Amino acid sequence: MNINMSNSITATEFNFPGQKAVYHGKVRDVYTLENDLVVMVASDRISAFDHILPKGIPHKGQVLNQVATMFLDATKDIVPNWLLGTPDPAVAVGYACEPVRVEMVIRGYLAGHSARQYQAGIRELCGVTMPEGMKENDRFPEPIITPAIKAEEGHDIDASREEILDQNIVPEHIYVQMENYTRALFQRGTEMAAKMGLILVDTKYEFGMRNGEVILIDEIHTPDSSRYFYADGYAERQAKGEQQKQLSKEFVRQWLIENDFQGLEGQTMPIMPDEFVNTVTERYIELYEKITGKQFIKADTSNIAQRIENNVVDFLKKM
Repeated sequence: MNINMSNSITATEFNFPGQKAVYHGKVRDVYTLENDLVVMVASDRISAFDHILPKGIPHKGQVLNQVATMFLDATKDIVPNWLLGTPDPAVAVGYACEPVRVEMVIRGYLAGHSARQYQAGIRELCGVTMPEGMKENDRFPEPIITPAIKAEEGHDIDASREEILDQNIVPEHIYVQMENYTRALFQRGTEMAAKMGLILVDTKYEFGMRNGEVILIDEIHTPDSSRYFYADGYAERQAKGEQQKQLSKEFVRQWLIENDFQGLEGQTMPIMPDEFVNTVTERYIELYEKITGKQFIKADTSNIAQRIENNVVDFLKKM
């Protein structure tokens, strides 16, 4: 698959009707409008180790937006969410919420960050004890919640429940509600993944407040926020000490590590060959098709910015 690298959207500067503010995140650009609405554009930027990589990944924003939309629709019986509609393949429109500065990370398996900590001899993560005798990618006896305090810039900070409450970042009753929602969402995501032959390894959820109510915001169960293993052959690979076959952004992190970059001071971001960019696009499309069971239909990328603007403006007119 050979993709024209120019057909990706890495920066947006829209001026939608009623626009009051814009926030450019690592991957998403969030436009705040009048009437408590937000337009969230999923760009084709990709980040790892809290750094944005130098090239966009064609169709990545569309994958993220459509996967997140599917899971938000499939979990609204568990927790109310911010989403109102998706006027464009890479855009979601919803309610503006006051974000809670805590990222609720839940892990079913010893993988990624938790595995790196474990291999360094650490047995407590965010106040949660990890059992002795585990090896990378083993399943925890039960999923553990390892939250992080969202930093204004740079790395989010691992924190225990006690630290979060001591710092008055969120009231205890709200935090408990977020914990309960997190476990229920992870259970639903696990069940949906299992039906598609996948294991939901770990993920994160973000919540906000709207009219005094806890609301699920941002994306859920996408390859940017989650890690998936293939269920077929999982046990055999573990028994042999082999790496698990996975669908997630971890392979991007591994490529960066192999190229001497982990976002640390003094390290230089490696150059991304077009072949690698193509591979990343293919992996994102593979995840979409695997997790949804549907064929991925590539949106027209001849003029992405114009397409998005037209679709959003038409959608807002009909509201």
